[in-house]
Amino acid sequence: MKKMSAHVFPLFLTIFVFPQLLQSQDDDFSRQPPRQIIRTGHDRSDSDPQQVHISLAGTDHVRVTWITDDKHAPSIVEYGTENGRYDEKARGEHTSYNYFLYSSGKIHHVRIGPLKPSTTYFYKCGGSGPEFSFKTPPSTFPVEFAVVGDLGQTEWTASTLSHVDSSDYDVFLLPGDLSYANGHQPLWDSFGRLVEPQASRRPWMVTEGNHEIENLPYYPDGFTAYNARWLMPYEESGSTSNLYYSFEVAGTHIVMLGSYTDFDVGSAQYKWLEGDLARVDRKKTPWILVLLHAPWYNTNTAHQGEGEDMRQAMEELLYKARVDVVFSGHVHAYERFTRVYDNEVDPCGPVYITIGDGGNREGLALEYEEPASPLSLYREPSFGHGRLRILNETHAYWSWQRNNDLDAFVADEAWLQSLSTSKACWDKQAPSSFPNDEL
Repeated sequence: MKKMSAHVFPLFLTIFVFPQLLQSQDDDFSRQPPRQIIRTGHDRSDSDPQQVHISLAGTDHVRVTWITDDKHAPSIVEYGTENGRYDEKARGEHTSYNYFLYSSGKIHHVRIGPLKPSTTYFYKCGGSGPEFSFKTPPSTFPVEFAVVGDLGQTEWTASTLSHVDSSDYDVFLLPGDLSYANGHQPLWDSFGRLVEPQASRRPWMVTEGNHEIENLPYYPDGFTAYNARWLMPYEESGSTSNLYYSFEVAGTHIVMLGSYTDFDVGSAQYKWLEGDLARVDRKKTPWILVLLHAPWYNTNTAHQGEGEDMRQAMEELLYKARVDVVFSGHVHAYERFTRVYDNEVDPCGPVYITIGDGGNREGLALEYEEPASPLSLYREPSFGHGRLRILNETHAYWSWQRNNDLDAFVADEAWLQSLSTSKACWDKQAPSSFPNDEL
């Protein structure tokens, strides 16, 4: 199996040619400034579903979410395994919200199932509008995750989603900062329409970022739009908050943490995380992934230290559970660290990856601290997305694919080995170095 050296990809030196234009070591590639916001329009009837997206909702179930302008449209999903033929029907719930002068449409949430793994289902929402389809994830390895942070709704967003679509995957993971609405609620609707082609076909599992908070004097608790529109399986995972939860796919336990809610020792989130990790059976579920927004490890000059309090509170829980990988966003760039614990190289700690470069409207975070930290193996400020293909109980392949206009370019890659198989780590006897640079 291929081994990746930590020195294969040297750190890039920045050469500024024009303002906001950063030249990389690749002669045919330039890092571009942010592109225009895409504002999608509503071209369906008031009773037709729009902004359709699906999410996993417990064992063998999927939650279908959509919005209608018609407040009397039913919260019903008809579905089946044949095009145009629906043998099953499920009824769900609906909600709506107000934000100053804005009133949302009727937001429908319908949980359907039980469903078979690796199966294509055709479905219709509310008895009106177009037919949609999705494929359920597999029940066993291999399984592939597309990972994109700080997505936004710009032309770079469209480029990233196009590159994600160029190769199949099973589940879409997004560690915060979805629409960048920042209180301008119509942008939530625009975002929902923009991502519908992807989000209606594969489960989208998200956690909140700082741009989801939207708290103002009349809305001190924040997350009003996010919680109403992007309902995740928090109840199914024993959480009391939509801001943190967990789920499982094909031998992989995925924890979505909230960087902008309580996380101190003794907090509701801390206690939930402690119990959630303790229940994972690594013989049945050999991989553990964690997603959060503000990175705990970061050598970019942007957002320095913003995840430090959360790291100090929760890092030990992840370390003791032998979490394999931690993904974060927030910093608009890509960076991959070696296995780390408490700011030191530790073969029993998680691999930390920052992937906040999906397509936000604020542009890239171009500057890194110098000299480079020995903990950081690869870093680059470019738009792109990641793919984690877990092949079996022991090995997974990670790649970060830079947006290069027409084609996605694999700029960083690494083989990962699950810590569940490391007797040394479970015996707390950490080896002093990595064999053959395999993480």
